[in-house]
Amino acid sequence: MIKKITSFIPNTITSLNLLSGCMAVICAFNLSEPMFGTALTGTTWCYIFIALAAMFDFCDGFSARLLHAYSPMGKELDSLSDLVSFGVAPGMLMLNTIGALSTASWVPFAALLIPVCGALRLAKFNIDDSQATSFAGLPIPANAIFWIGLSDWMAQYSFPGNTFIIVTILLISLAMVSRFRMFSLKFKNLDIRENFRRYIIILAAALFVWSQGIAGLAWTIILYIIISLAVRNRD
Repeated sequence: MIKKITSFIPNTITSLNLLSGCMAVICAFNLSEPMFGTALTGTTWCYIFIALAAMFDFCDGFSARLLHAYSPMGKELDSLSDLVSFGVAPGMLMLNTIGALSTASWVPFAALLIPVCGALRLAKFNIDDSQATSFAGLPIPANAIFWIGLSDWMAQYSFPGNTFIIVTILLISLAMVSRFRMFSLKFKNLDIRENFRRYIIILAAALFVWSQGIAGLAWTIILYIIISLAVRNRD
């Protein structure tokens, strides 16, 4: 009986990831409106729910390893949840952010490429055993972090132009389905030498966010890509 109960724990946490992603999508369509009886706008809540989804995404894998509760269903549920939370939600965030700033009515729909490439990325990941410790292409959670940062940068400064937005969407979306190797940000231990690049990313993220706010997250992901390309990691 205990074994049956514990086997449900990882999938329950994964379902919370999915629920958070769904809430983020709802908030993405109310970006400038206060929500849930608070002074926080839909934009802020969208960020919060994507962050919660990322937390649940980490916890479901951790709990599965801790409880030895792996299952084929859990693997598929995890990918489906990630698609909503880190593909559809940031896609809708950008669609509505661009829609509020761009004068070209068709440009916001370029953001639909984000969930499409996210789905392709996850499908490839599920059938590629070589991505156990490193990744081929940009991980979909990193994709979501980048778009959170860019949307906040646009809110702080100004709309960078239709061409810039379209090119950026193309580059980040194609990065998810590319074959270039990227090191995993998951720690196996706390050894500085083994995790030097990971500590660099964490330190850089703290500095970027301290100096630029949430917009600094976009620069963190750009640095992550640059370091991965520079070292061609194959852990």
